[in-house]
Amino acid sequence: MNALAGLTIDAVETYAVALPTIRSFGVSGGSVAVAGTPSIRVLVKVTAGGVTGWGEATPIPAWTYETAESIVTTVDRYLAPAILGRPAWDLDGVTAAFDRAINRGFTIGAPLAKCAVDVALHDLLGRALGVSVGVLWGQRRRETIQLGWIVSGQTAAEVADAVAEGRSLGYAAFKVKVGLHSEAEDAAVVRAVREAAPDAALWVDANQAYTVDGALRMARRLADLDVTAFEQPLPANDVAGQRRLRETSPIPVALDESLRHPSDLATFVKLNAVDVAIAKVQRSGGLTLSRRLCALAEDAGVRLMGSGLTDSDLGLAASLHLFAAYGIDTPVDLNGRQFLTSSYATGATVEVKDGTARVPTGPGLGVEVDESVVRELAVDVLAR
Repeated sequence: MNALAGLTIDAVETYAVALPTIRSFGVSGGSVAVAGTPSIRVLVKVTAGGVTGWGEATPIPAWTYETAESIVTTVDRYLAPAILGRPAWDLDGVTAAFDRAINRGFTIGAPLAKCAVDVALHDLLGRALGVSVGVLWGQRRRETIQLGWIVSGQTAAEVADAVAEGRSLGYAAFKVKVGLHSEAEDAAVVRAVREAAPDAALWVDANQAYTVDGALRMARRLADLDVTAFEQPLPANDVAGQRRLRETSPIPVALDESLRHPSDLATFVKLNAVDVAIAKVQRSGGLTLSRRLCALAEDAGVRLMGSGLTDSDLGLAASLHLFAAYGIDTPVDLNGRQFLTSSYATGATVEVKDGTARVPTGPGLGVEVDESVVRELAVDVLAR
């Protein structure tokens, strides 16, 4: 701690960067990425005592309410002033300061913006000590994490090509986005994936697209396809519906958007309304609260799965450290490499081979950010 005791937060800077988009991607709420159109990510740089750390926010209005514009202004005008001069090591105090600056109300309150700063602080602390985030925590149970290949938007007739592409790159697990077609068409897409990959791990994600009755009908359609989990079929705040669905669904129901804060998971546990909890760093406002959520799930006997937000390599690394710390051994949805290029990471970065990511071991997150490239990629989202 002596190496950290004198570090106080001197500066917090935001950079909205335009990253190359490899493939198009959509969820039930709308488009996430469009091939040929740059994907905007907000990178946050925190400086303390000459040491820097980097974090990332992934604005996806089709998934949550934060935009690139709102993330930049929230960090610059509210979160940064709330923590300047604070000890960089005081992650709990930073979290409390965030909640005073942007109250969490019914949800967590600007989780993506808060996440970018929290992750940057973790990166900074690891770099100050010369250790990885896992060593900083004293917690890393896995060295590799298996990734899932995303199937989204295709019709049943198009699925075989999408699956073949993933398998050619070594992926042996597939996540299918549903809620983009009719129930019958959604079920046909999932069935086509299963036929194209008969031995692969397979789970589906509805991103809140269904009613309770529709979700139950879909779960029954999927029951004979060896689907490991039905992710977030209902609106995030439908607690009563989730309890009813969990009692009747023939396949496990996983919660994602419903679990913004650890207290949300506590509510579902008390009501016996959760089979599987999804750990997602950005959704939960960063690594500090994500660790609390994962520890609660583990102590309550709730199975953990992992997911991300089409992050670039900073977000990918943060998620890998979290999932490795809690020993998540099922395939996870960290799909950034499938859809975009992290042009700013010109040195050490995350190694992904044959659908498996190696947990970084370098200082902090283990991703080397080239600030000169960040500045070249930066766009003024507030001027648009």
